[in-house]
Amino acid sequence: MKSITIKGSQRESVGKSATKALRNAGKVPCVLYGGDKPVHFSAEEKAFKNLVYTPNVYTAAIELDGQKFAAILQDIQFHPVSDKILHVDFYQLFDDKEVTMNIPVKLVGTSPGVLNGGSLRFTNRKLKVKALPANLPDFINADISKLRIGNKLYITELFNDEYTFMHPDNTVVVQVRTSRNAVAEEEEEATEEVAAEAAAEAPAAE
Repeated sequence: MKSITIKGSQRESVGKSATKALRNAGKVPCVLYGGDKPVHFSAEEKAFKNLVYTPNVYTAAIELDGQKFAAILQDIQFHPVSDKILHVDFYQLFDDKEVTMNIPVKLVGTSPGVLNGGSLRFTNRKLKVKALPANLPDFINADISKLRIGNKLYITELFNDEYTFMHPDNTVVVQVRTSRNAVAEEEEEATEEVAAEAAAEAPAAE
């Protein structure tokens, strides 16, 4: 998985006044959990642009006063009016310790059902997986090239040895539903068969 670098400084004081001063200076108070003890630090708000405001998912390479930590974004708080970032929680990664993360799903191929007028319902655009940091994928491919009208793609069809899905086996990732403008594929195929049989039985022109 790709990584975004966050450069910051450790915080000596974590009180309300110190936190307010940081925000007024355009910095975001953060906490890194998962190690021997929580690490409090701050970073420039603009440093989070490529980590937060994107549909993609990344790990974070946190650099603090000469120390480096691998982490994932665990929680983020926004201001209810301005949407400015108020606080960020990170969880530290270790090479030999599995971690749970939401990974985006990428649709691959073209659905025959959609071509016939069906409606594609992409109900799970992200899936929660558990894996070692080195096995975390950037995205999960979901092949929809065999989905006809009425078909569903279940999570069991996306299984991978490198990570474990944290969802029930009957979870539907994407499906093709009928719509008013849909052409029923079975009827279309039946019509083609009848036409072919009629052509075969018709007497040859003299």
